[in-house]
Amino acid sequence: MMKTLFYYVLAVAVLTFTACNNKKDEGPTVQKTPDGKIIVQGEIKGEVTWKSTEKYLLKGFVYVTEGSTLTIEPGTVIFGDKDSKGTLVVEKGGKIFAEGRADAPIVFTSNLPAGSRGYGDWGGVVIAGNAPTNQVGASMEGGIRGTFGGSDPNDNSGVLKYVRIEFAGIAFQPDKEINGLTLYGVGRGTKIDYIQVSYCGDDSYEWFGGNVDSKYLVAFRGWDDEFDTDWGFTGKIQFGLSIRDRNFADKSTSNGFESDNFDPGSPGNPPFTAPVFANITCFLADTAAVIPNPGLGSGSFGRGMHLRRNTRTSVFNSVFVGFPEGLRLDGNATWANVQSNELQMAGVVVAGWTGGSGNYARSANPTGETPNFTTTDVQNWYNLTNARMNTADLRLGNIGSLNNPQRIPNAGSPLLSGAVWTGKANDAFFEKVNFRGAFGSNDWTQGWTNFNPQSTNY
Repeated sequence: MMKTLFYYVLAVAVLTFTACNNKKDEGPTVQKTPDGKIIVQGEIKGEVTWKSTEKYLLKGFVYVTEGSTLTIEPGTVIFGDKDSKGTLVVEKGGKIFAEGRADAPIVFTSNLPAGSRGYGDWGGVVIAGNAPTNQVGASMEGGIRGTFGGSDPNDNSGVLKYVRIEFAGIAFQPDKEINGLTLYGVGRGTKIDYIQVSYCGDDSYEWFGGNVDSKYLVAFRGWDDEFDTDWGFTGKIQFGLSIRDRNFADKSTSNGFESDNFDPGSPGNPPFTAPVFANITCFLADTAAVIPNPGLGSGSFGRGMHLRRNTRTSVFNSVFVGFPEGLRLDGNATWANVQSNELQMAGVVVAGWTGGSGNYARSANPTGETPNFTTTDVQNWYNLTNARMNTADLRLGNIGSLNNPQRIPNAGSPLLSGAVWTGKANDAFFEKVNFRGAFGSNDWTQGWTNFNPQSTNY
């Protein structure tokens, strides 16, 4: 049956799926589930369009192959099959154009019914591009085929805009995961804006090299890290919201930011991991609410920012609330990047630390390395251009209401002013707003996000 589908794709420019009615002259044969979803598996070749009038079910790894294009109409809903760990993979040289609207977002979600969905119900969305990384020849995690990365910083893998990714993220084994949205060597010609990843069973977002820029990212009630950067990622990110449920964390320790230049034992090859983040809010909420647990394992929370392994990640005008540690700088190479001003931080606020000692910045020694800097060194550096505050003084309002969080800070919040736009933040990509954190007076999440997808009937 699927051979018939694939041969048809090669024969025409655009494929619009139609239901099978056993008449050979009425279009291609399409397999549907009993509830009417079009089953998609194997490879997508040529130019294919998914229509908003249909629903689609991903089974296993579905590959948009090199030279092929998948277009998804605004308002389309795509489901991931749990048993086969349905995953959409855009291969290097392939393209996806998933451009929703605020009033008609594109939704990738669990195939389970409302009320029974959980973390890691399906794989997630993966895009591989031709932009530079520092791990040439490395395989993609989770058993995904193919290669990624190259020499084209302007590589274009398409568009993701007004897209929600819900209940995805599978850790097949330690350090071999599929995240909510995984980007391998994706170039700046790609457009990724207005994305919400919710209830992800691993990292909400992870970048492996590449230099794609993004604005307006939401990470909601994830399991492991929220924004994970590796292997030479050098993109710019502005306006991001993370709200965490304190009841769910990974065994590896869950962080707001986790950033590495290389894995343990690998050389520190260029390009160096050096993204610039601005206007991010990471909030760790207390709640008694739970959703079905697929047995991922109970873990703990660590740091708002864990910057390690020679990273040069820079953070501006952002706020991290409720983590045991606000900041951990890990390793002598990372500290050397601070001293050379390659790793920059300004306008950042940490609040509500729960570690007990009151420390909001610490050093550590990876793989037995003797540290040549101290916790006091880190604190003194942080205090030059950043702040520590009490959570109540931030006047964030009811942001911890997980089904309907208040995003806009209350009047009089110190976060509504004080932004710093120096150094790496003095770049044309960044909108030079006055506020710190993700929001001033404009709630850019309105209309397209969903903070209670467990109850949504798709």
